[in-house]
Amino acid sequence: MSEEESLEEILKNLLASIPEVQSAAVVSIEGLPIASALPPDVDETRIAAMTAAILSLAERAAQEFGKGLFEQVFVRGQNGYVLTMAAGANAVLTISTSKNVKLGLIFLDTKRTCDKIAKFV
Repeated sequence: MSEEESLEEILKNLLASIPEVQSAAVVSIEGLPIASALPPDVDETRIAAMTAAILSLAERAAQEFGKGLFEQVFVRGQNGYVLTMAAGANAVLTISTSKNVKLGLIFLDTKRTCDKIAKFV
């Protein structure tokens, strides 16, 4: 199994384990797509670019406010959530969920998923 197939399998398992998770992408800290489990109408490159922008702003905000290294950004919209979290030193995981998701479960499972991803990148 190649590295990319392994990462895609990790993402598919995350989506399968929590039905409210609608999509997921692993992005390099430079904003390049690494692996994804996205709906067909979602552009992987655009998601990667937006993830890089979120990461850049979050790192800067954490630094300016003296909060340490970036761990996670949480965005709540009317129809659900977008979470971006560190997945090792070289990548981040971005997921999209429905509004009915149990946040505690998401935080736990995405932490485990990020630990798995960090071993690959």
